[in-house]
Amino acid sequence: MHFSPPLAPATLIKRYKRFLADVVTPDGVELTLHCPNTGAMTGCATPGDTVWYSTSTVATRKYPHTWELTHTQDGALICVNTLRANTLAREALESGKLSELQGYERVLREVKYGAERSRIDFMLQAENRVNCYIEVKSVTLSQQGNGYFPDAVTARGQKHLRELMSVVAQGDRAVLLFAVLHTAIEHVAPARHIDPTYAQLLHEAQQKGVEILAYKATVSADNMTLTTPLPVRL
Repeated sequence: MHFSPPLAPATLIKRYKRFLADVVTPDGVELTLHCPNTGAMTGCATPGDTVWYSTSTVATRKYPHTWELTHTQDGALICVNTLRANTLAREALESGKLSELQGYERVLREVKYGAERSRIDFMLQAENRVNCYIEVKSVTLSQQGNGYFPDAVTARGQKHLRELMSVVAQGDRAVLLFAVLHTAIEHVAPARHIDPTYAQLLHEAQQKGVEILAYKATVSADNMTLTTPLPVRL
């Protein structure tokens, strides 16, 4: 995906109220950005980091600028806009870049499913093949090159794992796709130290046939693409 219009840089002052962040532009103007990330953003929101933001042309928006990327002071690039993970996954699925998920004819989005009234991020369909349900999760928590999910306790993520297990039990294919949006991450693991219930459910899901994949994105202020498979350590 390409950022159009191009992103603009600023220096982070602080993030607050989860959805807001104050920054100062290179010419000294202070702005308040919308922060499209409900997580803890550990390591992604240190005051003094460079942030890259987009600007909406919608006149009715209270905060027209959106925080997209963080360039940390130790050199990592991180996409903090969690909505971008699904865009990257869709592009990769439609272009056949994810080798494990090739050979399907249709890519459907936001399909209702499951006993807990969920919506799957993507469903792949093809003649003479079972449906493939794909849940996408954005990974941005990095500790010494180790990527972890989640970065906060996630009841919603736990629900999605239960739903994916039920998909396999019904005879379809279920995939959890970790979209790694942090350039310093080299492998992915469940964050047992943050959400042990999620970690246990992830192990159970794999044992019951849910496929766990991780792909790392190239990240720049111009574009992003899911490109590189990474190991998942359960």
